Amino acid sequence: MSVTDTAKHLSEKEKESLDVAEGARETEWTKPSFVAELFMGHFRSDLIAPYPLQSPEDKAIGDEFMGRLEAFLRDNLDPDEVDRTGDLPQRVIDGLAKLGCWGMKIPKDYGGLGLSQINYNRAVALVASYCGSTAVWLSAHQSIGVPQPLKLFGSDAQKKKYFPMFAKGAVSAFALTEPEVGSDPAQMVTKAEPSSDGKTWTINGNKLWCTNGLVADVMVVMAGTPSKMVNGKEKKQITAFIVEKGTPGIEYVSRCDFMGIRAIQNGVIRFNNVKVPSENILWGEGQGLKLALITLNTGRLTLPAASAGMSKQALQIARNWGKERVQWGQPIGKHEAGAVKIAAMAASTFAQEAMTYYTSALVDKGGADIRLEAAMSKLFCSVASWKIVDDLMQLRGGRGYEKADSLRKRGEKGYAVERMMRDARINRIIEGTDEIQHLFIAREALDKHMRLAMDLLNPKAPMTKKMTALAKSALFYPFWYLRTWLPTGLWPRFAGYGSLGKHMRFVECRSRKLARTLFHQMVKFGPKLERRQNILARLVEIGTELFAMATSCTKAVELEKQNPQEKGPRELADLFCRQARIRVRQYFHGVCCNTDVRDSKAAAKAMDGGYEWLEKGIVADDGSGFKGKK
Repeated sequence: MSVTDTAKHLSEKEKESLDVAEGARETEWTKPSFVAELFMGHFRSDLIAPYPLQSPEDKAIGDEFMGRLEAFLRDNLDPDEVDRTGDLPQRVIDGLAKLGCWGMKIPKDYGGLGLSQINYNRAVALVASYCGSTAVWLSAHQSIGVPQPLKLFGSDAQKKKYFPMFAKGAVSAFALTEPEVGSDPAQMVTKAEPSSDGKTWTINGNKLWCTNGLVADVMVVMAGTPSKMVNGKEKKQITAFIVEKGTPGIEYVSRCDFMGIRAIQNGVIRFNNVKVPSENILWGEGQGLKLALITLNTGRLTLPAASAGMSKQALQIARNWGKERVQWGQPIGKHEAGAVKIAAMAASTFAQEAMTYYTSALVDKGGADIRLEAAMSKLFCSVASWKIVDDLMQLRGGRGYEKADSLRKRGEKGYAVERMMRDARINRIIEGTDEIQHLFIAREALDKHMRLAMDLLNPKAPMTKKMTALAKSALFYPFWYLRTWLPTGLWPRFAGYGSLGKHMRFVECRSRKLARTLFHQMVKFGPKLERRQNILARLVEIGTELFAMATSCTKAVELEKQNPQEKGPRELADLFCRQARIRVRQYFHGVCCNTDVRDSKAAAKAMDGGYEWLEKGIVADDGSGFKGKK
């Protein structure tokens, strides 16, 4: 079957997947999203300034806990040993429990620490800077494991039963992904069938890459439940179940072995007629996918926090090495090639923290639409930290590629850059790959347009819907579109930002260009725009850079107010914005000037075997491994 035939064959499944995803989207908020407004050309500075710095009281709580946590890690956890053995020692797990680390997000009323989102992310960043595996243990448990959805959607009985367990050190997991189902839960194979009396459900199926799953005391399991008829149409149902360790029928098939974060307990779990009581349904029947998406909105914030923590560690190593290593008569940090890398690390790290903790503050305040902010923070920080670690590897040269233990054996400082690189790469994959983040953000960015005009552009839409869309569009678009071309104003703007004011004006101006460019592409391609993923990705990257610029500037101004003598934040924000402006211009250029169509044609030909001649002269890998004698 050719690639074209496959695409035709999958069209109905794709439509089904889109319907399921659309039905699970959140649509109600009490406070607007800064980024959503940005995509519409509305620069709402009131939503982002003044930057929400952590309160002194909450910071004091975090500082005290961070001090104890750092001391414990230094005295009890050897990250190189964890990486080498692939195991997190039980003494460390127990010690973290005594510190309350497994209950950081559990309310105090249930025995947990009840940390704010900011303090929780500070703790994750601290651990991630030291040991990636341990950070994943903690974050998988609390960010996407049982505590977060239980906090948001659990019944009083469920909270009373499970929260105290987690506060004392019980570990949880989240089972969503399946061997043949990655980011498309509509095709979920795992099923749960109700008993005749409705008191229990029986789960059957396999789950893959269930982090903490092999050691979890409790896990959330997503399963398809019987479809329901909604408005005369069959609607797929996905339901979340709380499943306890030791329930008959749970089989731990295998543990996965990864390139990095090597001590995580991630594997394949099989459910063979696993019976779960109906009271273990979280939120309600058919609410599973929506629960998962809402949980991930907040849960994925741990990834930018962890990325920022790793970036800080990389910056510290780069700074020290830049002074220590002398080549051609001066330290490598003073050579322009090295200096550029170190400067970019510092500026990027500042931007990562600005984005992450702005969004974390929104979570603590509550009521805000953080879907785009959280997704952008995850996208930006995971990519930026990977770039930082890669640059650090280049600065360290052969010593970066060498393991820390090997370096110490030779009497050198054992900077664990090699381990850091292996650990950092996963951040661009888990909880939504870069590509999935692009699509998710693009969908939310287009939401207003889809509600207004998509029926007008869709040739298959009935005439009644077209006329309704036409009326709505006629009332909205003329004024809105004209506004995206109008100058932002003749009076001085952002005077309170001083030298950073020009960057804020750039964000405001380019947000209007972003809005009309997005509109132009929607008009040009109509419903087919969803297929032009590279165009959407470039527009998403523009929005992400503008968001990073705005948060960096507002944070720098607030930090300077606290300490007028410290000019470092302003300098870093200015440098980051200058670099971001170059990238923004490049992305805009790439919307119209690109090779996307030719790329797609070449890829289709390659997959159909058109370039097999290029693969001659290799030992072909069919995935089956070594076939000779051992």
